[in-house]
Amino acid sequence: MSLPRVLTVAGSDSGGGAGIQADLKTMLALRVHGMSVITAVTAQNSLGVQGVWELPEAAVRAQYRSVVDDIGVQAVKTGMLASAELVRTVAELILGTDAPAVVDPVGVSKHGDPLLAASALDSVRTKLLPAATVATPNLDEVAQLTGVRVESEDDLPRAAAAVLEYGPRWVLIKGGHLPGDAVDLLTDGTDEYRYRAPRHDNRHTHGTGCTLASAIASGLAKGQSVPEAVTAAKEYVTGAIAAGFALGAGIGPVDHGWRFRD
Repeated sequence: MSLPRVLTVAGSDSGGGAGIQADLKTMLALRVHGMSVITAVTAQNSLGVQGVWELPEAAVRAQYRSVVDDIGVQAVKTGMLASAELVRTVAELILGTDAPAVVDPVGVSKHGDPLLAASALDSVRTKLLPAATVATPNLDEVAQLTGVRVESEDDLPRAAAAVLEYGPRWVLIKGGHLPGDAVDLLTDGTDEYRYRAPRHDNRHTHGTGCTLASAIASGLAKGQSVPEAVTAAKEYVTGAIAAGFALGAGIGPVDHGWRFRD
């Protein structure tokens, strides 16, 4: 048996709800083989991020080459990249890899803790987004990258157009921070898809963005089209949010294994 292989390039979440840990759990749940390149180590729990230690560029490059040159990949997903140097390095590596890339342009944690240096924003715009098959910014990240602020669903196309100007083939604008039902907009500038899901009364949503991006990458690794991969990923993450559970004294994680529970 040969499983599709997906590589996540992201930071470690010691609490297990987001980052590398969430990515690998998602990949396991979706029946692909997950592999990892760790860009940073965080001391993190349900209350927030207490510390961040970025890995050297050489360590990130060596991990990536070690996996890709021997095992190979069918999709790559990026998350927390921490610095301009690592953003540029990872963008270069992705461009040299014959596989679709899902870029989650992580700027801050669920608790508002910064996970990307302000000096790295320009590298995200000019280096990383042009390497993306799909970019998956939330509304705060859209504002951070483009200056466009989304106040309602009607603003989603304008936000998507602003992100597409930086070069990704597709963009998924995540509208989960808007009131009402959760609405996401997927577009390549020509075709447009809207994904609606009921909003669950559950504050335990740590890791939602990482999980969605990893689920999309898993679908692409299986040979699905971008709209097909996003549709399947939305179904998976909606169930994971509904099953999110308390952990520690703060915000708990989504349940990556919700499909396996009784």
